[in-house]
Amino acid sequence: MSTQSDGIARPDEALGIEDLEADGDLAADYIEGLLDIADLDGDIDIDVANGRAYVSVTGGGEELDRLAGPDTVQALQDLTRLAVQARTGRFSRLIVDIGGSRDARATELKGLVDAAVAQIAAGRDEVELEPMSSYERKLVHDEVAERGYHSESRGEGRDRRLVISRSA
Repeated sequence: MSTQSDGIARPDEALGIEDLEADGDLAADYIEGLLDIADLDGDIDIDVANGRAYVSVTGGGEELDRLAGPDTVQALQDLTRLAVQARTGRFSRLIVDIGGSRDARATELKGLVDAAVAQIAAGRDEVELEPMSSYERKLVHDEVAERGYHSESRGEGRDRRLVISRSA
């Protein structure tokens, strides 16, 4: 992120650990407020890694599990990012996880990559995956690159998806 004359940080300026920890604290406060409003229990953990703040909510039992669906987690993440941005004046790339849903989805995405790589090994030129969020696409891009294959994003908005092929 670079800071423009309006004082707002842009996405290409790397944030320091202190800023990321502050983002995590603000996000945790916001999520705690939402949980209180919904009368839900949960433990909030904050971590900083790979230039992002990660805020995880765990331990709330079945009631919290109802919030762990991919669309709900994405919506909570978007709202939390907006709340942090409103307080800091800069874009936040923080990641929100509810009940381990991000880890479960990462495992599911690795399975999609396994299947795509198997199809390519069997002779297909490319395999197009389902639409997914930018965070999920990043995870898949990284997994595909680790395996020595090529991936690219195609489409716009909610229809944006990855296409996996052999490396050039």
